[in-house]
Amino acid sequence: MRNSSIKRTTKETDISVNFEIDGSGKSSVNTGIPFMDHMLTLFAKHGFFDLEVTAKGDIEVDYHHTMEDLGLVLGEAIAKAAGDKAGIRRYGNFLLPMDETLALIALDLSGRPCLVFDVQPPAPMIKDLDVRLFHEFFQALAVKSGMNLHVKQMVSGEVHHLYEAIFKGFAKALDQALSVDPRIQGVLSTKGSL
Repeated sequence: MRNSSIKRTTKETDISVNFEIDGSGKSSVNTGIPFMDHMLTLFAKHGFFDLEVTAKGDIEVDYHHTMEDLGLVLGEAIAKAAGDKAGIRRYGNFLLPMDETLALIALDLSGRPCLVFDVQPPAPMIKDLDVRLFHEFFQALAVKSGMNLHVKQMVSGEVHHLYEAIFKGFAKALDQALSVDPRIQGVLSTKGSL
């Protein structure tokens, strides 16, 4: 079973994540941030991951600590569930349309964290959520998972559609990268390790 359970507790947040790569897309998500619950739920559904997330954060201050720490914990859960990465395709990419929006996600589970986040949101907020916090989330996730992650906004007209396309595309690209290819012996690297 390729799964993991990660818990992180600080004075700012208390977050638990259970993540299963070879799931069916079922999820239970409660972060205290309704739009983020929506994003993580559709991430699980479209990646066919089983995901449980509970988070309690200092959201009375703002959402920053919770969003960043969600990225840290989910990134660590992805890395732990992937294990030594033997047999996986390693790379994934997806071009996802959502109505007028088009988002491109490309990633490499290389062990070398890097985020390129080329997104110019058409609005600064979704309800009470500052959309700049999605950069913080994906930066933390890339670092903890050891992922090279490129997120590119191709076309956008509506801010909700933009981030929904990003999370769905990320799910599809990650599912592709974590899928097993029987032709791969060990890891897909001439160095012999990732």
